[in-house]
Amino acid sequence: MTLLRRHGFRIAVTFFAFSLALLGTLVASTELRLIGNALERNDVDEFYSAVPQDAVGPPGSLIKTEALLGAPFAARGWRIMYRTTDLNGNAQIATGVLVVPLTPPPPGGRTVVSWGHPTTGAAHDCAPSYGFDPYIGIEGLRFLLDRGYAVVATDYIGMGVAGPDSYLVGESAGHAVLDAVRAAQAVASAALGDDVVLWGHSQGGQAALFAAESAATYAPELDLRAVAVAAPAADLLGLMEAHLDDISGVTIGSYAFTAYAEVYGDSVPGAELDDILTPDALDIVPRMNELCLLTNIPELHGLGQPLVDGNFTTADPTKTSPWRELLAQNSAGSRTFDAPLFVAQGSDDELVVPADTLRFAQREAQEGIDVTYQEISFATHGTVAYLALPGMLQWLDRVLVDDARHRVELKESRPIGTSIISPSTMPVIERP
Repeated sequence: MTLLRRHGFRIAVTFFAFSLALLGTLVASTELRLIGNALERNDVDEFYSAVPQDAVGPPGSLIKTEALLGAPFAARGWRIMYRTTDLNGNAQIATGVLVVPLTPPPPGGRTVVSWGHPTTGAAHDCAPSYGFDPYIGIEGLRFLLDRGYAVVATDYIGMGVAGPDSYLVGESAGHAVLDAVRAAQAVASAALGDDVVLWGHSQGGQAALFAAESAATYAPELDLRAVAVAAPAADLLGLMEAHLDDISGVTIGSYAFTAYAEVYGDSVPGAELDDILTPDALDIVPRMNELCLLTNIPELHGLGQPLVDGNFTTADPTKTSPWRELLAQNSAGSRTFDAPLFVAQGSDDELVVPADTLRFAQREAQEGIDVTYQEISFATHGTVAYLALPGMLQWLDRVLVDDARHRVELKESRPIGTSIISPSTMPVIERP
């Protein structure tokens, strides 16, 4: 008994010491990361300076990079500035971040996950890569790095570096997502391959879907292996119809109508701001567009509240030309793509209507896309991407292990809360 007690005591002490060492390593890593982030703020604005001539060059080519001091644990990170194109094919500049694990790359290079971030705003300083911690909003970053993937995260066009507003302009956002991969591949020490996964949440879900739809023609050299989205802004008509008279609709609309007026106003009759917004909205919306979403919600809501209940738009944009057509044009699903699709939706989501997401997933399946749908009964719009990670990562692991086997394996061993949608059957949604 004495020997057993001593042996058990040594095990307990060893485990306790190991736990303390691990905790100490994580704390030290976090402290170093915060110190690195703070040091980078000294000259952060210098990186985002660019001139129009910088946009001249092939889409996806690098303009400049900057190694980051505050990279995540066991990883390297860079800010990147690169060339892309908007929906009209005009040369533009975008920025973002690239993160790769320190583990050796596999033969052929690392798989690249291109992340599309949810709404952060429309102003320059709302760009995620410009923030104090440029990685904090990349949902699932730690898990992706631990699997050996590289992650690149675009700011889209118009944030970070001056350019046309691209908020919910699907084609422009999709190009930025794909060109971020090309730019990341040009960072030699990142050792990236051609295998690409697209992953996006909300606004980023729309961007990822448009990137998938245009990949075969816009970036045919990339091997699109999988597409995953959480509560995607896929149906803009449904989204706007659901929130036309509430504060979410005013906030989203202040960003979206401003972007659409800038992008389409010169070429589409009736697409100017004063064609759709009330005089009160015209006065307030410019101030709302200067505010980033996550850090200014009380102020945004304070500005937008007087516009709720019919004082925002002069007509219903979901039933009025050209806004109805523009919203439909920037809704996903008009083109198919050759990659499996994972769609996650929270049933407690009060922004993206769950029924709209389910209908979108069903339409994609009817078009022949291999769709996996997961509904999480307790997930809200803000939490759905994180809560979907276990199912999404299991699905992604199977997809990337063996393309020839993954369809059978998905049906035989699927995560809780997931339904496989086929063109011939309606999904039975299983809720965890």
